[in-house]
Amino acid sequence: MLLLLCGGHARAQKKNESFVLPIRKAQTAVNVDGKPDDLAWNQADAADSFFMVTPMDTSFARVRTVVRMCYDNRQIYLLAVCYKQKPGPYSVESLRRDFIFGRNDNFLVFIDPFDDQTNGFSFGANAAGAQWDGIMFNGGNVDLNWDNKWVSAVTNTDDAWVFEAAIPFKTIRYKKGIREWGINFSRLDIQVAEKSSWAPVPRQFPTASLAYSGILKWDEEPPQAGTNISLIPYVLGGLSKNFDPESPRKFKAQAGFDAKIGITSSMNLDLTVNPDFSQVEVDRQVTNLDRFELFFPERRQFFLENGDQFSNFGYTNIRPFFSRRIGLTAPIIAGARLSGKLNKDWRIGAMDMLTDKVDSVRTPMQNYTVLALQRRVFARSNIGLLFINKQSFMNSLGKDSLPVNASAYNRNIGLEYNLASQNNLWTGKAILLKSFSPGKSGSDWVHAANLQYSSKWWTLAWQHEYVGQNYIAEVGYVPRNNYVKISPAILRNFFPSRGQVLSHGPRVGSFTFFTPQMTMTDHETYLAYTLNFRKQEIFTAWVAYDYIKLLQPFDPTNSGKDTLARGTEHSWTAFGTEFTSRPQNNFTFAFTTRYGGYYEDGTRLNLTTEIGYRFQPWVALSLSTSYNDIRMPAPWNRTELWLVGPRVDITFTNTLFFTAFLQYNNQQNNINLNTRFQWRYRPASDLFIVYTDNYFANPLIVRNRAVVLKLNYWWNP
Repeated sequence: MLLLLCGGHARAQKKNESFVLPIRKAQTAVNVDGKPDDLAWNQADAADSFFMVTPMDTSFARVRTVVRMCYDNRQIYLLAVCYKQKPGPYSVESLRRDFIFGRNDNFLVFIDPFDDQTNGFSFGANAAGAQWDGIMFNGGNVDLNWDNKWVSAVTNTDDAWVFEAAIPFKTIRYKKGIREWGINFSRLDIQVAEKSSWAPVPRQFPTASLAYSGILKWDEEPPQAGTNISLIPYVLGGLSKNFDPESPRKFKAQAGFDAKIGITSSMNLDLTVNPDFSQVEVDRQVTNLDRFELFFPERRQFFLENGDQFSNFGYTNIRPFFSRRIGLTAPIIAGARLSGKLNKDWRIGAMDMLTDKVDSVRTPMQNYTVLALQRRVFARSNIGLLFINKQSFMNSLGKDSLPVNASAYNRNIGLEYNLASQNNLWTGKAILLKSFSPGKSGSDWVHAANLQYSSKWWTLAWQHEYVGQNYIAEVGYVPRNNYVKISPAILRNFFPSRGQVLSHGPRVGSFTFFTPQMTMTDHETYLAYTLNFRKQEIFTAWVAYDYIKLLQPFDPTNSGKDTLARGTEHSWTAFGTEFTSRPQNNFTFAFTTRYGGYYEDGTRLNLTTEIGYRFQPWVALSLSTSYNDIRMPAPWNRTELWLVGPRVDITFTNTLFFTAFLQYNNQQNNINLNTRFQWRYRPASDLFIVYTDNYFANPLIVRNRAVVLKLNYWWNP
């Protein structure tokens, strides 16, 4: 009973509930041109007197920001006047949409239509007019892969830059009758190294933290969005040719469509038929010195939009659902996803995807079903349920003597509790998973939990994991099983009152892997010290001790020279540094260093760099490099591994983009070139031209080439 009372009390209060911005219906038209001269803005209330978040959170902001909002029957309007402390140019990376937050002077709004301090939407722009939009989850994360229709304009004067936007009610999800929404505004001014917000946010949290949002108070119920149906058809044509082995040129012609249907104002149905993802940028390659499968993030928008209920279940290396398992080795025929809010406390997500058979590798048609249900508890915590079913249609390939490259089925069911205290100081998670596979029973469970305390001065963290030997997640990412892991960490921050250093402090932690019988197989203890400078440079130095007992034969260079035997034990000490330069400069750079021991009493030197120069806001040039020098006894001897990636990003306007990305990887003996031209000829409608080229690096011989032209159109009937 006491727990229930505490939970009810937490619901009734909000940290920044005294910060209220009234929003009234506009009596005159608003012209979105980036100029604050419409009569409606003179009649709208102002959100002023922003608070500094960084470098310190103990005073009002030095740079002034004034925000006003109003609405009509179709759209919400927002005006932000971002004053400068002194005349001078702004700092932006480019005109590309969904820019990197810390590299751009920008203004953002965070909207929480249910005022549940957990989910919402974010919109904004940088000082050059590049748009930012994303869907919010977990109380402060923003998924920038969410893309929708809205308009904005930015103008610049000597003493300010002005952002004006119109957001259709159809673009966001909200419940009828709720007249108080959570809201906060964020401003980043790189030139004066200041981040600020309207409702105050402690500096250890992002300004996106919905726990610290204020209230947007409507003068009457927000109007209903009305019929909300969008059809997004596409057509494409392409040519490709393989040179190894030599094969005839192939022509590809394809069409398909997506559809977005607003079931209610807070529930959406997404459909896709014969989807294509040819415009998605290639993965950034990495030098692979790992014993387990590497993780490459999902980049396909259909799986990323509103996908947090599925993809955020679990931990970094315990993901029962990982959408890259769907459709990368077999074409997707069709799919559907239902997602949204049932009410203020309940969220639902359901997805069903069907992939075609692939005769050449004996993969049958397969169906993927995922169901997620989430219930808010207390102030900001929630309980989630996840069910995943992968079903193979074995008869789709016909009778054949060759083995089928798939299991009959694989299922997972999981329960998760996400803890988020009202003031966000305490966060954590606890999960319980079970898998079901043919011929596998017993030791098919997962349990893991973590708890973290984050204050301005201290961060204390604990995490433990257990993954059973027979736990299988065919639609997930769980690179390792049959282990117990314990991982504590502690961080201390110090804040000098003056000088170039804003904050500094040590972090110490460890992780240890055991067998289920509690025999240690892996251990690392590390000590790091970080300096955060007032001009936004960051420097870290660290030292670590590692111990590994190999559970499987392993080639420590992943170059095919030889393997170390199962059961052999290895230990070493290493040290290194990390540095990131100030983002306000046109020339930026970052580097990491690592030197120390390695397997079989060897040594490893690793150097990485990231160099960039921008001719703002039109052109951004960058060069990333990674060099490994590994020295071991014969037969490995000396192994040098290079990974080099130059990149050119040209934004002719905020609707016309060109990107060229080259990657040289001598570990894979591969050179890859990917170029992409994008023209956003109307909101959310694009023309893409993508060219890819792959070569063997040594000797330099072409492997394959392809060019694709794709056109999609966002149509609202």
